[in-house]
Amino acid sequence: MSGAPALHHPLPEVERQVVLFDVIGEQYDALFPEKGAQIAAGRWLCERLRPLARVLDAGCGTGVPTARTLVQAGHDVLGVDVSNTMLQAARRNVPGARFERADMTSLDLPDRSLDAVTAFFSLLMLSRDSIARTLGSFARFLRPGGYLLVAMVEGDFDWLELPFAGVTGRFSAYPQAAFAALLEQTGFEVLQCEGVTYRPASPDLHPERQLFFYCQLPTS
Repeated sequence: MSGAPALHHPLPEVERQVVLFDVIGEQYDALFPEKGAQIAAGRWLCERLRPLARVLDAGCGTGVPTARTLVQAGHDVLGVDVSNTMLQAARRNVPGARFERADMTSLDLPDRSLDAVTAFFSLLMLSRDSIARTLGSFARFLRPGGYLLVAMVEGDFDWLELPFAGVTGRFSAYPQAAFAALLEQTGFEVLQCEGVTYRPASPDLHPERQLFFYCQLPTS
């Protein structure tokens, strides 16, 4: 798979992600241990991909469970993240994938070079303007008929400062219908959306409504 650019002069919102996840990266999986819906989404994707598919895991985190699921199914996975802490964990957890430190808002991969893109809870760390632009890039990277799986936390705010696991971050969220409309405006067909109520392991984190969007780029 073609290389991803290095992380140079990221947007201020991306710099905040670096700080946040370098601090909490080692405890992230302990804070969010239940990943059943994300595992199900990865398996759904694997059932539909052609052999040796090329997949971008955008905001790959620790590589678990998505990159691991895809590699175990025999696919060619490039994971990108801005946090060295997360990437170190990903390389330990999934040695069969390639992981690069890169900003998904400024990736420059060849058009129509990917069979699928996954972005589980990574877009919500961006402003709404950056989310829309990044979705547009994903659409360019995908071949016709390619798949996009996105998970978001439901809400209605744009890059709002909130406490998170003992530190402060900025987050964006959409009502379900609004995010589905954004995906369609970007060129994707939303095949289905699954909503789950998630309760993190830490009492400092509130329950949240997670939305899993299963999307496909039209073939024509």
